[in-house]
Amino acid sequence: MYDFELVKPSSVDEAVKALADEDAQALGGGQTLIPTMKQRLASPGRLVSTLGISGMDGVSAEGGVLTAGGAATHGAVEKGAAGSYPALAALAGNIGDPAVRNRGTIGGSLANNDPAACYPAALLASGGTVVTDKREIDADDYFQGMFTTALDEGELITAVKFTIPEAANYQKFEQPASRFALVGVFVARHAGGVRVAVTGASEDGVFRWTEAEEALGKDFSAAAVSGLSVPAEGMIGDLHGTPEYRAHLVKVMTGRAVAAAS
Repeated sequence: MYDFELVKPSSVDEAVKALADEDAQALGGGQTLIPTMKQRLASPGRLVSTLGISGMDGVSAEGGVLTAGGAATHGAVEKGAAGSYPALAALAGNIGDPAVRNRGTIGGSLANNDPAACYPAALLASGGTVVTDKREIDADDYFQGMFTTALDEGELITAVKFTIPEAANYQKFEQPASRFALVGVFVARHAGGVRVAVTGASEDGVFRWTEAEEALGKDFSAAAVSGLSVPAEGMIGDLHGTPEYRAHLVKVMTGRAVAAAS
């Protein structure tokens, strides 16, 4: 590790001011950033902690919307969503291990936008919104490719809003060591239609499987996707699985998610 400045603001305004420095970076639970810094793949001179900022760690539900503060831990999301959005609570409760869930934050995960992270699928399938110190960004506009988002330099995620669906489920085929998704599928049935979001599979990061959405909008059953297929082109291929393997898993996990949600 190398020398850096750690700033612990008590308000969003203080955090935004500290992040104005071009060498500054926001720090949530540090589950990704700290290991990256140890490997010298990132070297910010100033870390601005989001932990301890007033109003950024709660989880609440009202009017069909669940809101999680940007600094809410995975454990807090699991507990806070249990009564109003069980599918999201189950997703949060299966991230990493207890140490990760008690430290990692939802805002940090969405800002990093790892192609195998779970929250992006939940947010996209929920038709949710990322709230920052400057604006609100629809989920469909927020994710812009692997490790890439619509966030501007120095922009801070203060909250995340999930539209609570009529029925939903998340199925994750996980890599046993990391518990990241080799393929994860979040299916959500809303009054206006069905949304299916896939993580872990594509080289472009999280995406919506629109063909499945159309089929499930007519018949919300696992049988509705049994005859569909996902092209292997553009899927991730690595030591854990070929592109063809991941493409097949997308259909399998979608069917399981629909069956569980039904």
